[in-house]
Amino acid sequence: MVDRPYADVSHAAVYDVLNRWGPCDDFYLDLVMAAPSVLDVGCGTGRLLHGARAAGHEGRLVGLDPAAAMLVRARDGRRDVEWVLGDLRSHAWHGEFGLVVMTGHAFQELLGDEELRLALRAVREALGDGGRFVFETRNPAARAWEAWTPKHVRELDDGQGGRVRVWHEVEGPLHGDRVTFTTTCEFTTPFGDRRLHASRVSRNTLRFLDATALAKLLAEAGLTVTEQYGDWGRGPLGPGAPEIITVTRAV
Repeated sequence: MVDRPYADVSHAAVYDVLNRWGPCDDFYLDLVMAAPSVLDVGCGTGRLLHGARAAGHEGRLVGLDPAAAMLVRARDGRRDVEWVLGDLRSHAWHGEFGLVVMTGHAFQELLGDEELRLALRAVREALGDGGRFVFETRNPAARAWEAWTPKHVRELDDGQGGRVRVWHEVEGPLHGDRVTFTTTCEFTTPFGDRRLHASRVSRNTLRFLDATALAKLLAEAGLTVTEQYGDWGRGPLGPGAPEIITVTRAV
């Protein structure tokens, strides 16, 4: 499902403001540069694949995303990448890629067991033998959602003379391994000698799976975990680690 804040072009532009290049992008870029063909699932505005081309990647790069507005920005940035509208259920590839990545915690938006199984089977089918699937999820033991409150506000320049304020708020008690929350974006934009104000609220649910549950689902799809890290510096996975960064290989 398309996340509402990024369903139109004006708000998709905010995505890169809120998610500037960082250690996670460096981590994935190293993997992409080492693979001859790459599928980026949930590619958003295409920042990772833009970076790969700029760094000299000469192979096949494909970005897949369900939000048309995000792909408009991706195509504007680079047209030497294949940008595909849809998701893993609407498109099929057969052993064409050496690497599939799913960044930005997009894996956590796959909520049901059957939805996850279908997605992982599609990933396995897209990989050639020995190909790798790499993704990250937030470590449930770190309980990141406890900081998703209106007290924790991010305020940033939007790159066009305006400001963006963003905060999250968890709705009610946790439901099993799922966390439902709202995201509020407040925009202040210059307009002549005035400043215009607007806000948008979206609602989303994420699933927090631990390493054991992930390994089981991956194995069912023919994907073996070869490495797991707890942070973008490749630190060990432990109870306090913020991430579960998982590297798998197709078997």
